[in-house]
Amino acid sequence: MACNYFCDGVDKAPQRSLFNALGMTKEEMDRPLVGIVSSYNEIVPGHMNIDKIVEAVKMGVAMAGGTPVVFPAIAVCDGIAMGHMGMKYSLVTRDLIADSTECMALAHHFDALVMIPNCDKNVPGLLMAAARVNVPTIFVSGGPMLAGHVKGKKTSLSSMFEAVGTYNAGKFTLDDVEEFENKACPTCGSCSGMYTANSMNCLTEVLGMGLRGNGTIPAVYSERLKLAKHAGMQVMELYKKNIRPRDIMTKDAFINAITADMALGCSTNSMLHLPAIAHECGVELDLDFVNEISKRTPNLCHLAPAGHTYMEDLNEAGGVYAVLSELNKKNLINTDCMTCTGKTVGENISGVVNKNPELIRPIDNPYSQTGGIAVLRGNLAPDTCVVKRSAVAPEMLAHEGPARVFDCEEDAIAAIRGGKIVEGDVVVIRYEGPKGGPGMREMLNPTSAIAGMGLGSTVALITDGRFSGASRGASIGHVSPEAAVGGPIALVEEGDMIAIDIDNCSITLKVSDEELAERRKNWKPRQPKVTTGYLARYASLVTSANRGAILQIKD
Repeated sequence: MACNYFCDGVDKAPQRSLFNALGMTKEEMDRPLVGIVSSYNEIVPGHMNIDKIVEAVKMGVAMAGGTPVVFPAIAVCDGIAMGHMGMKYSLVTRDLIADSTECMALAHHFDALVMIPNCDKNVPGLLMAAARVNVPTIFVSGGPMLAGHVKGKKTSLSSMFEAVGTYNAGKFTLDDVEEFENKACPTCGSCSGMYTANSMNCLTEVLGMGLRGNGTIPAVYSERLKLAKHAGMQVMELYKKNIRPRDIMTKDAFINAITADMALGCSTNSMLHLPAIAHECGVELDLDFVNEISKRTPNLCHLAPAGHTYMEDLNEAGGVYAVLSELNKKNLINTDCMTCTGKTVGENISGVVNKNPELIRPIDNPYSQTGGIAVLRGNLAPDTCVVKRSAVAPEMLAHEGPARVFDCEEDAIAAIRGGKIVEGDVVVIRYEGPKGGPGMREMLNPTSAIAGMGLGSTVALITDGRFSGASRGASIGHVSPEAAVGGPIALVEEGDMIAIDIDNCSITLKVSDEELAERRKNWKPRQPKVTTGYLARYASLVTSANRGAILQIKD
């Protein structure tokens, strides 16, 4: 096995002197240098166990002949950031993580990398960095949380947010809320439903960048530590064979990921992250293509928030590989794609059995013949918007109602909790996009308030912000162009009728073109909400590209 970049030559002696300062032996310096990107911290429940994952990965790397060296990556807990200024920072950390990891990896000339993420922006940020750096790389996540148990039923964080809404509707006591508070999140790990973190960890597995179980083995299972050791060993195999991220994350791999996304019923945030990761790989994904995939891909899973099953249940049913195996029965997966196992997708899923046809529906008996996400377009969202179709009540797949317009999340929540939103309404929350927020906040609080008030199957919500993977109901986000750049959502007035037809992928503001043109004449850009600091810089540089799907910093 080749030694690392710094091991030979007089010209590398200064660097070796600094390795000596680290306490490295000559034997360690003679081995490939493997960067272990640790997202460990003590504020994010999904990351508090990553120190143990790191130690297991280091052991695996050392066992296979490499020299592991740890460096950090940041991560934000979206749940803790929710409902205050902190949520404006969540999405922007994706680019910070990608940028800083790229800087560290290339500045220190690592021969290979093991990425250890877990939560919402941390996973795509590190996938973006892996594509940029493009040295042999493998992922192993911190793993999902076990489901909570409240009043005899499994539950999760989304139930906690909805419990607050139920209390505000006068249907729960403080004791009821406290029971949820103490039991909804019983272990470390990424929150237990098919929310954004678990969606991205599962899709990492589909892309071929993580070993089997990366997305589903619970954080507290000893099997997670075994997976980490195997990941450490396997990155050395990738190094020997010179298999790199861009060899794995090809266009066909991204098509596989979108297909599995539809079957699993993943978070709508995957429609922000997959195109951004693909962009770093030199692959451009058009959101219109998503509907084409959705039309041919059955929805096989209804994990929380769409149903009452959780990541631990998906793991027991055979995990992501079992879902891919079902999809392959109708040739919906490209089985020739290379993966981090050193084998193709087809070789990986050969002989895999669906152990629970109630949880992973057989391909001939799906929840629906179409996928879990729909991309809508119309005069309200000419550059598209996104909805998690699998979490929408059947009666809300087609809905028409009067707009109730709010220029920030807080005003909308106050109206919902104050009983000012009634059946049939369409709540419009604008100026929450990447520029207008800035930072494109997640709207779990208003959707949970709607659900908690018992309006989840009668009220729609539309925003140029985004939705948590924990959101359910007719929650339509990522409206583009956003209000801050003069998108049509900025021109909606109180009482305007809005028609939503999810099955036909359309969203229409029932106002004439002439009237909209007149309103546009009178529209004036708003002053920035933030004028200093990182958010201000982000808002000044970010541009919505690829029909609102990718958040890119201008060159």
